[in-house]
Amino acid sequence: MNVGKLLLVVVFLTCAALAAPPARSQTAATNCTASQQSAVRCFVANAVATDLTKTRYGMTLAEFQSYGYAVAEILQTHQTYVVLVGLSSAVADAMPPTNADGSPNQTAQDNAVTQAVAAANSLGFTVPPAGTSLIDLEHFSLDITGAMNDNNRVLELLTPGISLRIIDSYVVTATTNGQVNWSEVNSSLSAALGNFVSSGLIKIPPGMTLTKVTSFANSLAQAIYTYKVATHRTALSAN
Repeated sequence: MNVGKLLLVVVFLTCAALAAPPARSQTAATNCTASQQSAVRCFVANAVATDLTKTRYGMTLAEFQSYGYAVAEILQTHQTYVVLVGLSSAVADAMPPTNADGSPNQTAQDNAVTQAVAAANSLGFTVPPAGTSLIDLEHFSLDITGAMNDNNRVLELLTPGISLRIIDSYVVTATTNGQVNWSEVNSSLSAALGNFVSSGLIKIPPGMTLTKVTSFANSLAQAIYTYKVATHRTALSAN
């Protein structure tokens, strides 16, 4: 898969750059070895030229090279990278790019990813590295989700989307004749998360609060509902 190959090699380039000892002399450096950014930009250009990957999201080659470096920067973060991969795997598992009848609907999944990433970023769960933007985080997550969509049904065993299905259960319970009582959803999620935290099932990381986590869960509930309407689903099933 082109996306998977691109991410794999970018990870390799990043790790190699971080692990390499400082060069004693750069007098003979070429453009491609002048910096980490130059190295990634050269790789991306060569990858496109040899059909290892293709530009996407309407980007020019120069924009795609910049995105490649943004990915390298994201991979060097800790919290942001983990949150984005977690969200991507959850969406790939619980919110596939198909309608309820099995017909394709990539737009519905893409919208779910961007809504989730935007919510995480607005609450401070992700922070774009210097020189990157929210759009880079969204594109990175879309790439990860796209790669995970092709998983030979392994995600059904690992079930990373279980948290989304739990949130959806509160949306389903609060739905009558197709209408969602969002006040009920919000209060139910708030109570559930409070119980999870007090019982030790969920631990709030430093710098985060229960209020922010609850707000994030409410945003995910909205994204789930939008996805279900678009795909004609009544619930996020395990199938």
